[in-house]
Amino acid sequence: MIIERVVLNSRPGKNGVPVAENFRLEQSTIPDTVQEGQVRVRTLYLSVDPYMRCRMNEDTGSDYLLPWQLSEVADGGGIGVVEESKNNNFAKGDYVTSFNWPWQTVAILDGSLLQKLVPQLVNGCLSYFLGAAGITGLTALLGIREKGHVTVGANQTMVVSGAAGACGSLAGQIGRLEGCSRVVGIAGTDEKCSILVSEMGFDAAINYKKENVAEQLRKLCPGGVDVYFDNVGGDISDTVISQMNQNSHIILCGQISQYNKDVPYPPPLPPDIEKIQKERNITRERFLVLNYMDKQEASVLQLCHWIQEGKLKVRETVIKGLANIGAAFQSMMNGGNIGKQIVSVSK
Repeated sequence: MIIERVVLNSRPGKNGVPVAENFRLEQSTIPDTVQEGQVRVRTLYLSVDPYMRCRMNEDTGSDYLLPWQLSEVADGGGIGVVEESKNNNFAKGDYVTSFNWPWQTVAILDGSLLQKLVPQLVNGCLSYFLGAAGITGLTALLGIREKGHVTVGANQTMVVSGAAGACGSLAGQIGRLEGCSRVVGIAGTDEKCSILVSEMGFDAAINYKKENVAEQLRKLCPGGVDVYFDNVGGDISDTVISQMNQNSHIILCGQISQYNKDVPYPPPLPPDIEKIQKERNITRERFLVLNYMDKQEASVLQLCHWIQEGKLKVRETVIKGLANIGAAFQSMMNGGNIGKQIVSVSK
């Protein structure tokens, strides 16, 4: 059977900026027959995420991420529909997902790598299982629960950087649902800031490209910052940390501003900021959602419940066509998305 797939065409270099041309669309073939234990799936949705930037390097800098190989098919979070099954756990028409879904139109996969999806849990919006009801939502929810130390009634203020992205837009809402009394987002356009306040229930949002972040934080968080959900790192994070309270907490989710630089993860803080962190006893521990998979099932159900109740608002930026996945990745790395960046491969 002839299929289309996307392979890694070139590496951007450790300090380089990724571009669409780092990926290449090509035709390939898969076997016509499905072996015992396997299923043939048609790809519906693929996810592009900041962590994939690390997989473009020969050395990902991480013990849990394998690098993509040149001229080999790329992979990541994906959702598809079963077209043929020789696995007792799956039937034709089932919707399934995997963390390591190949970037191709049709694939033959080992059934043991797949999880069955229940569309009703997300009001039929299957792609939510790649975002709000998937690893992105889990990262936001478990990050806040495990590292945020949010307490109902404690009058805590949360700040979220990268607040209009896939994880940030959920984190602010979850912070409020878990008990924060004030939630402030930091984003890069007026449109993003407006959506955070009008749709996502943030109390306020700061456009870091136009406004003085330190000044705005002093105004919007007069009692200081108790919980910081950090998606970006770099100068913005240094500014937020400067205004954090004694015994406050940083949820270290991602450092997208540092991903095109050859630095360790998490990147070290500048000496003056590190001094503040130590003096004020601010926790800043690396958070990896994969370490909390024993809580996955209950957490996904909680996320789905909030989605069904309308308490968790979900935004997606959808680009159509497997051929455009490189462009989608480049755009997402440059902040072109609001909410989760999804590639729709087929209907």
